[in-house]
Amino acid sequence: MDRKNFEINPLIKDFESYIDKVDDAIKQELELYSASEFFEPLQYSLEGGKRIRPLILILSAESVGKCDENAYSASCAVEFLHTESVIHDDIIDNEILRRRKDPFHIKYGYNTSIITGDFVLGLILNISSRLDNARIGRELAITAMMMSEGEMIETRLETSEDVTFDDYVKVMEYKTATAFEAAAKIGAILGGGTEEQILALAEYGKNMGIAYQIRDDLQDWNNEDKLFNTLIKKSLDPRIVFDRMDVMLNNYSKKAKTALRKINDGPARTRLESLLDLTMLSV
Repeated sequence: MDRKNFEINPLIKDFESYIDKVDDAIKQELELYSASEFFEPLQYSLEGGKRIRPLILILSAESVGKCDENAYSASCAVEFLHTESVIHDDIIDNEILRRRKDPFHIKYGYNTSIITGDFVLGLILNISSRLDNARIGRELAITAMMMSEGEMIETRLETSEDVTFDDYVKVMEYKTATAFEAAAKIGAILGGGTEEQILALAEYGKNMGIAYQIRDDLQDWNNEDKLFNTLIKKSLDPRIVFDRMDVMLNNYSKKAKTALRKINDGPARTRLESLLDLTMLSV
């Protein structure tokens, strides 16, 4: 195992075989566009990702039934959706570092970044058409729209002097949690889960996504471009904000674990629990 890869993605140690399969699936998808102008930039954009969303999808499918080739194709779709959002989000936030290297817009320029994001949406549509499942296509479409809506809400709030915790949670739900929720839900659908299992795993994904973002913000709290930083600035005592965040982190983590109780005990459920614990420690 490459030590550099482990430092970038601490999940590799425990989920190496799954991540390798996801990476192979992504490579196969990209090979379909090897003659495209976007081939090399897409390879760059997908290097170093933790693959958390694909892992959620694959393990959700396994936890309720089977995980086949369609599940791995769908896992590529959710990772591509995340990649597209990262490319555009880094432009908006003026990021200068992503995964220990230049962000996409610094490497390739703004024009290529915008167009690549559009191209990635085409990749997702292509995968969705091959899956031939209207419900999955709808989930991917709704997720893309909600993530965009979250970005717009956050942009508006950044210039507001009246940002509340409710605003902060709403942005997290739209920008981050919706993709985690969709990954779990799509996995459960492809795995042949019951409606109760699908909803339980969707609840797991949503709450894990919020907890994940809270943890990320706590570790990067001094970033001036973070909405969380706005809450700190307006607080008379920042310690109150941090204490409340810690409580929220624990609550959403517990909600995610509680949702898994509706899933039959087994290796995949145990791995979903472990994935939650790992992301809380290592994001």
